[in-house]
Amino acid sequence: MSDVLEVLNPATEETVATIPAATRDDVDAAVARAAVAQRHWAAAAPADRARLLRRFAAVVDGHIGELALLEVREAGHTIGNARWEAGNVRDLLDFAAGGVERLCGRQIPVAGGIDVTFLEPLGVIGVIAPWNFPMPIAAWGLAPALAAGNAVILKPAETTPLTALRLAELALEAGIPEHLFQVLPGRGAVAGDALVEHPGVAKIVFTGSTRVGKQIMAKCADRVKRVTLELGGKSPNIVFADADLEAAAAAAPMAFLDNSGQDCCARTRILVQRSAYDRFLELLAPGIESVVVGDPADEKTQMGPLISRAQLERVRSYVTDDLTTVRGSAPEGPGFWYPPTLVTGAGPTAPVATEEVFGPVAVVLPFEDEEDAVRLANATEYGLSGSLWTRDIGRALRVSRAVAAGNLSVNSHSSVRYSTPFGGYKQSGLGRELGPEALTAFTETKNVFISTEA
Repeated sequence: MSDVLEVLNPATEETVATIPAATRDDVDAAVARAAVAQRHWAAAAPADRARLLRRFAAVVDGHIGELALLEVREAGHTIGNARWEAGNVRDLLDFAAGGVERLCGRQIPVAGGIDVTFLEPLGVIGVIAPWNFPMPIAAWGLAPALAAGNAVILKPAETTPLTALRLAELALEAGIPEHLFQVLPGRGAVAGDALVEHPGVAKIVFTGSTRVGKQIMAKCADRVKRVTLELGGKSPNIVFADADLEAAAAAAPMAFLDNSGQDCCARTRILVQRSAYDRFLELLAPGIESVVVGDPADEKTQMGPLISRAQLERVRSYVTDDLTTVRGSAPEGPGFWYPPTLVTGAGPTAPVATEEVFGPVAVVLPFEDEEDAVRLANATEYGLSGSLWTRDIGRALRVSRAVAAGNLSVNSHSSVRYSTPFGGYKQSGLGRELGPEALTAFTETKNVFISTEA
């Protein structure tokens, strides 16, 4: 009997679908088909590629409601978040389409002739997407890779394949050539490894845990295969005493509770200047306790369930009985529910303060001054994102430059825009996605010299 993936609704634990799991033979066949489709796609006029990508974006726009409901059912995302995620796929395709005809090389002055560069597609790209944001993160790789003239094989996470499969159908409906964008649901140890190891796959784009990212990087190194890795995070939320404490406290809960904390950019280390610590906690606690946790299809819900039983047990293991907590509420009964939790009794080296919990849990730690804030912020193996709250513009610039993270936000918690680069320092990853240079990450630079001497 062939292997199948069982898709569960995290809010009810009911089976939503069963999907055949791709085998290594399936990957081999998909790569062969993609290679043929890619050659034709790369030869197409840039304007034609751009037009088809815009049409793909328009078709996605017409199915945002449908895609959002699929995301609610398979991932437990709130309906508002799910609509944003589907809209982000549309926006990424539109943004990438605008770059197709601007993917320019250079003319370099040299003696004895003319020297020009070309940005050429890599070939077949393998995108391995995570379960926490199945649609948008898949599109982070899919959209620019197609725009740059490549073919894409997407392996969605085992628990969340449904939106990916639907996007592949919508691509065909929009006129994207057959086999140019394929989706292969499957096990990471089977289909994922096959993509990584396949000699016909030119690059791997992976979002997930640092542990698995290192394994993928090692396998790609053996084949000198290009790789982009977006991995873990333990992002700081630094609140100085001179900040607007009311605004900072009001924004802090959803900065780590959005998507039930299953976000590598979640601000799970709240660092507060000691002179403002008590007042900030007074302001913050009611916001944690009042978060609406429940049916993700309900428009009023702010936080849904965790993705799986295993993830629920992992989160529970970090909040031990010896810790002081402020908790919200969560439903009882079926579903993978965990309440919003603020830990105030942990030291800076406790596991809950140093490891990526990937759930609705944050720790609050005091700091003394600017130097101490930077020290605590950087006391982690990760460096993906972070926030700082202050009214002092000079301090905002100094601390932003001193914190070792790829994406920082002052007086806000924004991390991701399709028009700006995204990626991490240290163990949080390798390379950058999104932004103006997204397409060039899927190209090779070819240099051509033309002699003009007789």
